[in-house]
Amino acid sequence: MSDTSDLRELAQAVLKKNDQGNFTIPAHGLYPHQWLWDSCFISIGLSHIDVERAKIELLSLLRGQWKNGMLPHIIFTPGKKQAMHHGVWQSWLSPLSPDGVSTSGITQPPMVAEAVVRIGERMSVTERHSWYRLVWPHLLAYHQWIYAERDPHAEGLALLIHPWESGMDNTPPWMDELGQHLLPWWIRMMQRLHVDGVVSWFRTDSRYVPPAERLSNIEALALFDTQVRLRRKTYAINKILNHTLFAIEDVAFNSILIRANTHLRAIATALREPIPDDLDARMQLTETALEQLWDPYSEQYYSRNFVTHQLLKEPSIATLLPLYSGTITKERAHQLVRLLENEHQFGTAYPAPSVPANSLWFNPICYWQGPAWVNMNWLVIDGLKRYGFHDHAAALRESTLEMVSKGGCAEYFNPLTGDPLGAREFSWTAALTIDLLH
Repeated sequence: MSDTSDLRELAQAVLKKNDQGNFTIPAHGLYPHQWLWDSCFISIGLSHIDVERAKIELLSLLRGQWKNGMLPHIIFTPGKKQAMHHGVWQSWLSPLSPDGVSTSGITQPPMVAEAVVRIGERMSVTERHSWYRLVWPHLLAYHQWIYAERDPHAEGLALLIHPWESGMDNTPPWMDELGQHLLPWWIRMMQRLHVDGVVSWFRTDSRYVPPAERLSNIEALALFDTQVRLRRKTYAINKILNHTLFAIEDVAFNSILIRANTHLRAIATALREPIPDDLDARMQLTETALEQLWDPYSEQYYSRNFVTHQLLKEPSIATLLPLYSGTITKERAHQLVRLLENEHQFGTAYPAPSVPANSLWFNPICYWQGPAWVNMNWLVIDGLKRYGFHDHAAALRESTLEMVSKGGCAEYFNPLTGDPLGAREFSWTAALTIDLLH
């Protein structure tokens, strides 16, 4: 399938199949709920097809907003079939959770402002103003929550308390940190005795996707254990930070936050709404604080341990995301582009791998430890264009569309062969394919 109209029709068919009325699931079977950054990417693609439906997608997200302003990373689909997922999270344990809506207790990368602006671009000036006015209180509350709860020392960088909040569940920096310091004794014992295979009987993801393309059993157990610890503390950040060393200032999340802050300012200007002085100062600080994540020796950005301030020097696709932030210097941007050009790092046959090809973690078929993801490519393409690397952006766009053309709207792709991996008929792949075709 090489014709762009055919590719667009394929992508639209995927979105239609996954449409649940007021939100879109990522994929049937494996992902039956609404996810935060999935719906943001999905709404961007939908804006090219049906602006009103794109608005509904985002408004559906906002119904899950907590009383403190947090936007949760999952809003659960009601019903007995999904009762287990609700029971695992038990968001109702927190008095801050929304009434009548079951959600997770953590967030995901703040892509909402980007989606709001992209949808607004499809409207007349009057319609855009009304749209911005509708979502403004929710956006402002969300950004205020990020800085109030996730930047407790006013250092400018938001911290995350679970790998799921990064959106890249088993990405090496997080898994290395978790494995070295925070695996509980019972998981270490299962690992040592090689009895973790019993976990396979309880995993639902491997019913839909080959196990080799998913997290390992030990990783899955570690993520579940971390989530249970948060639940025990009723998702209260003061309790969590008082009793944990597992808090990371994630470079991808903070790069996306910077861009979101830029959009928040633009929306405020359009509405003639003031941004509170304390929030504005914190937003400016994030732009300068991002440079604290730069390592001059490897010439890369890394995430950082919140407690020790040590850089977590396991490279991943996150190192390229400061391009998307739009606030790094042109010199830094050049250095990141060199990583993308290097065939031993991110310049694979079908870039960009989620882990560089020369990393010990690199596995071309395993989830966030090697495969190429359309959403990450989309973010990098946007950043490349912002810094004037138009040829690089065009090349990455072309190879991304080629992967989808060859393998369909898969969840992720082998960066060496372009073969499809993970769930099939994946919504954000479809939605961002539509956007890239435009």
